[in-house]
Amino acid sequence: MKNIKYIFILLIAVTFNSCSVYNFTGTGKIDAKTFQVNFFQNNAELIEPGIDRTFTLALQDLIQNQTNLNLVKSSGDLTYEGEIVDYRISPMTATADQQASQNRLKIRVNVRFINKNKETDDFEKTFEFYYDYPAEQQLVGSTLNSALKEIFERITQDIFNESLAKW
Repeated sequence: MKNIKYIFILLIAVTFNSCSVYNFTGTGKIDAKTFQVNFFQNNAELIEPGIDRTFTLALQDLIQNQTNLNLVKSSGDLTYEGEIVDYRISPMTATADQQASQNRLKIRVNVRFINKNKETDDFEKTFEFYYDYPAEQQLVGSTLNSALKEIFERITQDIFNESLAKW
C-alpha cells in the first residue's frame, strides 16, 4: 500500500513537470518578455484604405491573446515588421457565357521577424491567403469585412506559428 502511494505521488509530479514547458497555444517556452509590431505599410499596387492598420492590429491582438508577452512601442525582445505587398482581385471560375461566377481576393504580406535574444530565429518571409466570393457581389461592406477577417486570421496565425510555435 505504501508503494502505491509513492508511485501515485511520483506519477503526479512527472505529469505536472512535463506540462510546465508546453502550453495550449503550442509555443513552448518563449525566451522573451516583450514584443513590438511595427506598422505594416500597404505597398500593394491596388490600395484598399485601412487594411494596413487592420492587419497591424490583428497581429498585435493574436500575439497578445496567445502569449503572456507584453506589447511595447519600441525596443521589444521580438519585433515584427514588414509590408503588405499584394492585394489582388481576380476571376476564378467562369460560366458557360464566359462571365466570372466567382472572384478571389488574395493578400500577400512580407514579414521580417527579429528575436533579440535568439538571432537564429530571425526570418524574412511572405505569407498569403485568399477569400473566394460570388462575382455578383461587390467587395464592399460585409463582404469585404468577412474577406479581410478570414484572410488576416489565417496570415497572422501562420506568422505566429512560424515565429513562436515552430510547427
